[in-house]
Amino acid sequence: MNKAIIGKKLGMTQIFSPDGKVIPVTVVEAGPCPVVQIKTVEKDGYEAVKLGFGEVKESALNKPEAGQFKKAGVAPQKVLKEFRLDNVASYEMGQTVTVDTFKVGDKVDVVGTSKGHGFSGVIKRWNQHKLMASHGVGPVHREVGSMGANSSPSRVFKNKHMPGQFGNERVTVQNLEIVKVDTARNALLIKGAIPGAVGGIVTVVDSVKA
Repeated sequence: MNKAIIGKKLGMTQIFSPDGKVIPVTVVEAGPCPVVQIKTVEKDGYEAVKLGFGEVKESALNKPEAGQFKKAGVAPQKVLKEFRLDNVASYEMGQTVTVDTFKVGDKVDVVGTSKGHGFSGVIKRWNQHKLMASHGVGPVHREVGSMGANSSPSRVFKNKHMPGQFGNERVTVQNLEIVKVDTARNALLIKGAIPGAVGGIVTVVDSVKA
């Protein structure tokens, strides 16, 4: 990983390629992201860069949180993310990472938090079928059904698809393409869909598959 930035999902739209084809894109407000901390092998045991995104009032932070921003000489940030980069030598404390770090045609991996759907049944959560609607079945046709465990082993196996929390989890979409970089608006237009609701925080890094 050589490049990374934090952003906010603004929604989806479409643009047209030079040959007239429609390209579905997700618009991400990416950066500017100040460098809050640089970790090195000598001091921390590994190399990483901590970036911030979204300015907030200092009164919204506690003293340890505010202290790291004062040390870096940057304004307080709402979001902090750490990225393990292959080489941190090109970064400096207080430096600002902007969208022009990326260019059109770059392949990126986007990480976000998927939409939460609350407590959901097996049909919605795992795409299972309903029970048969014939005589003798029911009265609940959307229940899990047989657990498949008889007198031996007399228990339900781990990891069986059951009702529960659906969504609201970390999701990574790999190998997406950047089709436009708008430096004036701090926006990246990424081909395809990315996880999360509008307004959700995402991270964009250069793809490991590229």
